[in-house]
Amino acid sequence: MQPYAWSRCQVRVHEVIRKVMTSEPAQKSPVIKRFQQHEQDTGSPPVQIALLTQRINSLADHFKTHKKDVHSRQGLLMMVSRRRRLLEYLKRHDEASYRKVLDALNLRK
Repeated sequence: MQPYAWSRCQVRVHEVIRKVMTSEPAQKSPVIKRFQQHEQDTGSPPVQIALLTQRINSLADHFKTHKKDVHSRQGLLMMVSRRRRLLEYLKRHDEASYRKVLDALNLRK
């Protein structure tokens, strides 16, 4: 029995989906600059929340045309839960920054 191998078509589709779903650095840099706390900051909770929000919004647009894309929807739900956990962390540790991020991203409350 041969090990599992993707056909040429499946590999191309997988590459296209990966390119579409990952954010380009040109799209990330304005978001990072807007929310970073110092010059080298790329991973603080406000930056992570902003990047996740950007990806969530782009996936929401994707689902308007691809209603049956269940696998990407699962990834969307994972991103939403990660953003929720980061928001809870930020609320516990830095209330002012939490409010600032919520207002800047037009999220709840």
